[in-house]
Amino acid sequence: MAAYKEVKGINIQKLSADPPAPIEGQVWYNTTSGALKGFKVSAGAWATGGNLNNARISLAGAGTQTAALAFGGDDNTLPKYAFTESYNGSSWTEVNDLNTARDKLGGTGTQTAALAIGGESGYPSPGAGFTETWNGTSWTEVNDLNTTPRSNFGSAGATNTAALAFGGDPITGATESWNGTNWTEVNDLNTGRDVLAGGGSNTSALAFGGETPSTTGATESWNGTNWTEVNDLNTARRRLAGRGTDNTSAIAIGGKISLGPDPETGATETWNGTNWTEVGDLNIVRGYLAGAGTNTSALAFGGSSPLSPTAKNATEEFNAGPATVSFGDA
Repeated sequence: MAAYKEVKGINIQKLSADPPAPIEGQVWYNTTSGALKGFKVSAGAWATGGNLNNARISLAGAGTQTAALAFGGDDNTLPKYAFTESYNGSSWTEVNDLNTARDKLGGTGTQTAALAIGGESGYPSPGAGFTETWNGTSWTEVNDLNTTPRSNFGSAGATNTAALAFGGDPITGATESWNGTNWTEVNDLNTGRDVLAGGGSNTSALAFGGETPSTTGATESWNGTNWTEVNDLNTARRRLAGRGTDNTSAIAIGGKISLGPDPETGATETWNGTNWTEVGDLNIVRGYLAGAGTNTSALAFGGSSPLSPTAKNATEEFNAGPATVSFGDA
């Protein structure tokens, strides 16, 4: 067998500590840990996180992978939930409930400054425009959406003072912008739809997936004034989760791939401003779930799957990008 030097033309470096800024493909031997290591850029994979205390579907989320908020939802029965839980990167803690229990709502913001938007508060219910703002301790009722009834829509926003709500049930392209006090109607989506996902801010957002009423992979980019059609998801789906920082960076998670009692998917795709790229699938296939985080560091929680239609409390953590790995003996 050829030696590493014969193949690469260099010896493996011996270092007492991992290099501070390695490049992709770099290999070294850490003399302190006694491990052969290398640096790679990963497409991304999901790992198990701490379970929600309250299993549920059709809930909303906000925040980051290590500081998230989950609120609302139901468990496939009549009651709607007002439960709110906070995630610290390893476990969920119950905190103060929403004022209005509901499912199929939108969520934006951070763990300490979130917004709960719309949703269905009864059964049957056409949806409502209820809006509540979270200050890290409790929820406060504020001004409602203008377009109601409203549920199953997409939402985006970095804080509880600036957000965007778009699409929804009944199928619409209606878009509204939140300034911390009021909702203002702005330009509609090009493709009206419901049960879609979104990410970004109220001036730079992405809307993707949903049903029109057929399942779609349509993606639209928001520049603060207008929506522009861009490249579709690779896997058309509805009832998915999505997050992102702006219209150039987003993640689409799970969902259902057709109408009716159809199979859910664990497919995950990341958006780079031009195209969607398929990355590692969820470990638990599901739709009706919620998400938090970014396209390189995301969180997925709740939902249900065709093999087990009862609501789930499972949480998964997605990580992509550069990483130092240790090589085994094999």
